[in-house]
Formats: sequence, C-alpha cells, structure tokens
Amino acid sequence: MSDVAPAVVLDGVRKTYQLGGQPVHALRDVSLRLPRGSYTAVMGPSGSGKSTLMNLVGCLDTPTDGRVVVDGTEVGGLSEEARTEIRGSKIGFVFQTFNLMPRLTAAENVALPMLFQGVPGRQRDQRAADLLDRVGLGDRTDHQPNELSGGQRQRVAVARALANDPALLLADEPTGNLDSETGRAIMELFADLHEAGNTVLVVTHERHIAEHADRIVHLLDGGVEREERIAEPRRPTAAGGQSAGGSGGSSERSVGSGGGDGS
Repeated sequence: MSDVAPAVVLDGVRKTYQLGGQPVHALRDVSLRLPRGSYTAVMGPSGSGKSTLMNLVGCLDTPTDGRVVVDGTEVGGLSEEARTEIRGSKIGFVFQTFNLMPRLTAAENVALPMLFQGVPGRQRDQRAADLLDRVGLGDRTDHQPNELSGGQRQRVAVARALANDPALLLADEPTGNLDSETGRAIMELFADLHEAGNTVLVVTHERHIAEHADRIVHLLDGGVEREERIAEPRRPTAAGGQSAGGSGGSSERSVGSGGGDGS
C-alpha cells in the first residue's frame, strides 16, 4: 500500500448554516479521500450538498465540525489570508462560466495566478505560453476572451488552473455552458491531464460527464449516499466519439446518507 498522503481528506465533516434563525444542515458527517493522481466526480440532485462540498475542498469556506485537509494542511482553523494562499498555490479552479478577465489576453489570464504568487515575469510568460500550447491554444496567446469560442475560453481557464502546478484540479460543471461536441473535447483534455498525473475532482449533475472519472461519489441530503467505481471510464475514441464508459461496468458501495439541505 502506498505511503503517499491523499491530495484531499474530509473526515466527519459537517456544515450547518443559519437561515432565518433555523439551522440548515448542508453536509452531515461526510468522510472522503481523494488519492493523489485520482479522478473523482461528485454527483447529486439540487440541495444534495455538492456546492458546499466544493466550497470546503476549495478552501472557500470552513466546516462547522470535522477536518478538511488539502495537500497535507488542515484548513478548517486557518485564517482567510492563509486559505487564500492555499487556494492560490494548491488548488486550480475551472468554473462553468470561465471567469476570465475580459481585457486580458489568453496568456495574461493564464499568467495572472503566477503574478499573485510572485513568479518572475519572464518565467510567468514562458509557463503561460507552454500551458496554452499544452491545451491546444499555442496560436491564440494574444487573443482576448471575446475573440475566442466557448471551448477555447474553457481551455484558457484550464491552462490558468494549472498555472501554479496545483495539488488538485477542481472543476465545477466544466461543460455546463458548452455544446456537446465542445464539451467532449474539454473532457478529453481532463482525461489527458489525469493521465499525466493530475488529481481531478469534477462536480456535475450530468451522468455522462461523471462517467469520465474513475469514481463517482453520490451525495443525497447532505451525506454520501454511495460511492461507485467506474470499471471502464468514458474516454474519447480516435474517431472523436466516446468509448462505452461507465455504463459498461461499475461497482457500488453504499455509504449511508443523512437528511439535510444545502446545495
């Protein structure tokens, strides 16, 4: 068994919000481990706790109880400044709406996270160019977002997420604003990144997107309902279609669920 610590650990995590004076239990006793180099998808209906889980793993929020450990650091008791540092150095975010700076070029958008980490200018420029080439946009470095298609903008967002060589690539509905063909191309990119050794966590409500992962964690009412191992993850074929994927074989383990709200 490997002695390498997981990229992310959630241990007995609970998150409770107060709404109108009443407690809202968004997550209830959630325990989860993301091994380094793994590819995990989180699924669940609206109100299942997906967004809350993503916010905790992404250090955008802190748990009410339990432990959240990112790349060996327990983040629950950290200050906002310390969590901001972890977000910048250890987590790469890919959002449904791209979140690119409209007045910056593709290369400048990719370089921006490195600027915040104090990376020298020449090194930033070279790495931004290398990352854009890696995602197939080596000839679009000087283009602004409004000069790029939706799929190209999402590729810039993926390159930006990789800028600081994060321990975790966290994607929130990464194909939600894309047509099906472009969405397949983006999922092919995620597959390539996973095969290169990156740890990937995708939050989605779409089964066919989740089946690109090796494991699907199903949330329901704030708890982990079950974990599903995908025997044959979906992978793009040479002809541009999809391999049969998760529906061709999977195994499930019921973990139990708690009643709760939140999304």
